[in-house]
Amino acid sequence: MKKTINYLAGILIGIINILIGACGGIVAIECLKKNNINQTKAHATAISIILPLTVISAVIYLINNNVKFSDSYVYIIPGIIGSFAGSLLLPKIPSKILSKVFSIFMIYAGVRMFLK
Repeated sequence: MKKTINYLAGILIGIINILIGACGGIVAIECLKKNNINQTKAHATAISIILPLTVISAVIYLINNNVKFSDSYVYIIPGIIGSFAGSLLLPKIPSKILSKVFSIFMIYAGVRMFLK
């Protein structure tokens, strides 16, 4: 039964990731935490889950001419630098603090989206 729930959660993560973007990672983190994985490891593992989903989504969007790759150039190099720095910082941040920072960011993002 647990495997079935995990497979269904994976399908949900994929659907949400392609429809909304980063929210697939949020669902992945929560699913991982429900499987007794600590906050830090859940964040790191969610990234490895989201990577192939994001690549597939990007390819589909590019094929359907929904996005221009040239629009993303300004973010690619800084994003790579930020992800490298973040991967070094993540293990050093206590889970409690990481959880609070993540919660604050989600509240901020939710309020911004609600007010638009």
